Amino acid sequence: MAQHESSRHQSLKARTARGLLWGGFSNGMIQLLGAIFGVILLNFLDPSDYGKMSALYVFSNVAGCLQESGFTAALANRKEARHEEYNAVFWFNVIAGTILYIILFLSAPAIANFYHEPVLKPLARFVFIGLWISSLGISQQAWLFSHLQVKQTSLINLTALITSNIVGILMVFHDYAFWGLATQSVLYTAIGTFLRWQVSPWRPSLRIDLRPAWRMFGFSSKLLVNSLAYQLNNNAFGVLLNRFYPGGYVAGIYNNARKWDDMAISTIGSMIQGVAQPVLRESESTAFRKLLRFTCFVSFPCLLGLALIAEDFIVLLVGQKWHESALLLSMLCVYGTFSPVVTLYSNLVISRGRSTINMIIGLLNCALVWGGIIVLHQLGEGLTSMVIFYVVLNIAWLLVWQASAKRLIRLRWRDALKDVVPFFAFALGVMLLCGWFTWTMEISWLRLAIRVILAIILYVGLLWVARAQILRDSIHYIFHHGQI
Repeated sequence: MAQHESSRHQSLKARTARGLLWGGFSNGMIQLLGAIFGVILLNFLDPSDYGKMSALYVFSNVAGCLQESGFTAALANRKEARHEEYNAVFWFNVIAGTILYIILFLSAPAIANFYHEPVLKPLARFVFIGLWISSLGISQQAWLFSHLQVKQTSLINLTALITSNIVGILMVFHDYAFWGLATQSVLYTAIGTFLRWQVSPWRPSLRIDLRPAWRMFGFSSKLLVNSLAYQLNNNAFGVLLNRFYPGGYVAGIYNNARKWDDMAISTIGSMIQGVAQPVLRESESTAFRKLLRFTCFVSFPCLLGLALIAEDFIVLLVGQKWHESALLLSMLCVYGTFSPVVTLYSNLVISRGRSTINMIIGLLNCALVWGGIIVLHQLGEGLTSMVIFYVVLNIAWLLVWQASAKRLIRLRWRDALKDVVPFFAFALGVMLLCGWFTWTMEISWLRLAIRVILAIILYVGLLWVARAQILRDSIHYIFHHGQI
């Protein structure tokens, strides 16, 4: 028995290491390719084109949450999910997706009227097709997630990204503007769904019995509410800016900044997301602290580094017409620095079956974000003040997550601070020093290169001098598939 447990533990460690390696590599490639495609698109599009698409994101994302209803995490949280449970989730997703698409199709005129943009009527009806398509692959994705098939999932996402973006760029190049963005979005979903069916061995049966899904709904419904709050939080600016400032220009400027921030966050957050919940479900608090240190070690220099080079990056790569996005990107990166940490805490709560905590935290945060933005607009404040409020609130919200972790795994505040603060102090100090050293230089490729190279040397060098254990741990699992 002891030998079996030891073997299972070693297998978990190996799968975790492979998950982090593949998650890091593939998500890095996805974000790199996404950045390349994004640069190409931004040079052909205007801010108003991006603004029009951002007006629809909240509807498709919220509907997607309702359709998925937290069942992916619910299935992953079960040690051995049965075929009947996967099958019930599949048919629930398909039925929900069909109903939601019909509702959104009929609501398209109202959406266009809300934003005072007639073109949104046909655009919405086309974009929302992706919602129904995605319903066909949620159970397959849940199977891949539950079995830590990070490599397969990564290859699927890469293939869908490359193919859909090539089509989108060709359409934009031929003056289809935001229709190219819409086509790219739908095609990405369709290709991903098709490939998940090819890779996953699980297949649905024609017997429709939703009772197994209903038995999981007590757990998944709380995740659903939390996901809704998360999407409403993330899309608050997309909705309110398009409403406050018709035409899409202001929303497009913000959306461009948010796009690059989200890409950087996703590189790290998705890597942790891919392995954290199954690992945390089976491991002790020491695993959480190691993942926390690793997350901080990577996230803080990457996001604060992006904040440092934001102006050079925006102006040099996508043009002066997007210059207004640079300051917003720098501010959002400060919040983005802690976003992967929040992802890790959230996975910890889910892995302990405490989805009610996730739900309450998400709802409160969402209410404060929407309320704050609306109040600031009523007071006559502009976009910059709204973004500062958003950043400060979401960083402060990390204290709420830590309070939950203290209750669940007895993670003391001083231990959490010990794991987080040194990396933040090192990264912030390095970026401030690099910014001061290059302050008098004009925007140029030279300034960007100097900042990046200098930041890497200083950050790694300081941690090396400080004999940070995470450096040796990272090198060990990269080359030897060892512990995190």
